[in-house]
Amino acid sequence: MGEAVLWGVVAASPLFVGAVLAMLRVWPPRWLGIVLGFGAGALMASIAFELWEEGLERGGAVPLVSGVAAGALAYYIAARILDARAARKKGEAGGGQLAVGALLDGIPEQLVLGIGLASGEPVSIALVVAILVSNLPESIGSAADLLKGGMAKNRVLLLWAGVAVICALATVAGFGLATVTGDAFRTAASGFAAGALLVMLVDSMVPEAQSKAKESTGLATVLGFALAAGLSFAG
Repeated sequence: MGEAVLWGVVAASPLFVGAVLAMLRVWPPRWLGIVLGFGAGALMASIAFELWEEGLERGGAVPLVSGVAAGALAYYIAARILDARAARKKGEAGGGQLAVGALLDGIPEQLVLGIGLASGEPVSIALVVAILVSNLPESIGSAADLLKGGMAKNRVLLLWAGVAVICALATVAGFGLATVTGDAFRTAASGFAAGALLVMLVDSMVPEAQSKAKESTGLATVLGFALAAGLSFAG
């Protein structure tokens, strides 16, 4: 259990660190867009080589596709609720949508991590670096947008601290559930994370990056994808 707590904190900490980095300086829109584009590319690699490919090998197509559909629907509904709230307050929901995406991705992903730890599977340094590469830009971009939209600094930090804590606890929960779950559950959880991420990327993260970084977005995205894919293969 101690190992699950340790790796849960390590995997979730970039979410909070990114929010802190957003507080330390005002990020120029172009650089923020490049960071978001880089993170989007890293998330694409995570979906392709970790969530989808490994899920398919572990549990087959049915639980994976079912999880993808459920994750996509869950994110879509949550994002529309945020849109409605932002419209009432005449604010922007972009930062909040990235936070929702991080939560809906982080919970099932770290559940799978906890189950793997309980099953005796080793955690590679490459995997830890890949998580940092994808989560850090996501939280930096969200926190910067929330601050720009007028949210108080302490509320932004509290939001991302809450997301990080919930994701870390998911690792512990996965460790405890290992004895009562099988490959189908792990595959469905991976699919759920992939589905939520795909909708978030198309609806929020990539358009946000494109609006800020313009012609640099594509290059930053490819670089993020290449780094995270390389780390996946190395692990």
